[in-house]
Amino acid sequence: MNREFIDAMQQLALERGVSTDEVLEAFKEALRKAYIKRQKGYKKEEIDAGKGPEVDVYIDPQTGRIEMVEVRRVVEKVEDPDKDIALSDALQYDPEVQVGDEMEFPIDPEGLSRMAIQDLRQILTQRLKESERNRIYNEYKDKEGQVLTGVVTRVDNRGNVFVELGRGEAYLPKSEQIPTERYYPGQRLKIYLKKVDRSAKGPSLIVSRAHEKLLEHLLKQEVPEIAEGIVEIKAIAREPGRRSKVAVTSHNPNVDPIGACIGHKGQRIQAVSAELGREKVDIILWSKDPKEFIRNALSPAQVGSIELDGEAKKARVKVTKDQHSLAIGTGGQNVRLASKLTGYDIHFEEAEISDLDEAIRRAAQEEAEAPSRSKKEEFERLFRDLSE
Repeated sequence: MNREFIDAMQQLALERGVSTDEVLEAFKEALRKAYIKRQKGYKKEEIDAGKGPEVDVYIDPQTGRIEMVEVRRVVEKVEDPDKDIALSDALQYDPEVQVGDEMEFPIDPEGLSRMAIQDLRQILTQRLKESERNRIYNEYKDKEGQVLTGVVTRVDNRGNVFVELGRGEAYLPKSEQIPTERYYPGQRLKIYLKKVDRSAKGPSLIVSRAHEKLLEHLLKQEVPEIAEGIVEIKAIAREPGRRSKVAVTSHNPNVDPIGACIGHKGQRIQAVSAELGREKVDIILWSKDPKEFIRNALSPAQVGSIELDGEAKKARVKVTKDQHSLAIGTGGQNVRLASKLTGYDIHFEEAEISDLDEAIRRAAQEEAEAPSRSKKEEFERLFRDLSE
């Protein structure tokens, strides 16, 4: 080996996007395994299990000169002929050697057979692949939970989408897609990196278009008040591609959190919606009062009194007949999203009297303006009186 060998290693490292040290380490490993397999007769599985002699390989990074040695431990009684050497035999090489010492026996790398060289090439290729996989895994593991931009490379016959992220290819399964979207090669997408796993074929990058964190990222991107921490997102509930509810609050009394998210003429929220396949995004005012929060979450429906079971996390909400279908929503969508947003299992009780609408609206308004216990009790009493 000579300087040309080092130059070739550097070129290979550049082509594979790895360091020269990684290539040299892979080459050392390839030489070691090729020697043990061809000269000692061990199979790949046995070598991987640690069988065979201890072999050290040294490569001068300046000249490309290679040295290989077998390392054996000096013992009284040999248990492993590949790794041990009896003291009586060791003394023939070194009169001062003692039990427990290690001895090195030179190996001529030029003596490897043509078949060994072929094995060396295969092992080197495999080692480089493993190195690249580890590099990609480490790079993207640190990005887990972030929103990235990628380009669709292919869509398989089961509808699963593969997205190029630069150094790695991500997998967008059907379960993480927006149902109303259609994907095609060359399409640029913003995606949430949900999970990074190791696999036999390399890093497995699972991405999502349906995750709540993608919506949160887009809102931060479009709404400076959220990015700056003035407006805080407290909860998100999504039915991807169709509708979402986002609960927000403001840490500045002079900033309207709903208005900040919607933007002038709805520009901010429309930009978010467009990125999610025209998904309708409702901005809801969060409240630390669970009843008030549930009332807001059921918007645009106007609801009456709310009874809570805090332990079971259930809510019984009374609504008028004309508001019942609106509170439930198309296919139950409104109440599903409200339940997910608030964490309460919401059930409705329809009022049986025709003139209850105004009483409910008046009580709701009073409760919002002055949510004192006395006014709530007054409303409950009014509701009972009208029901009798």
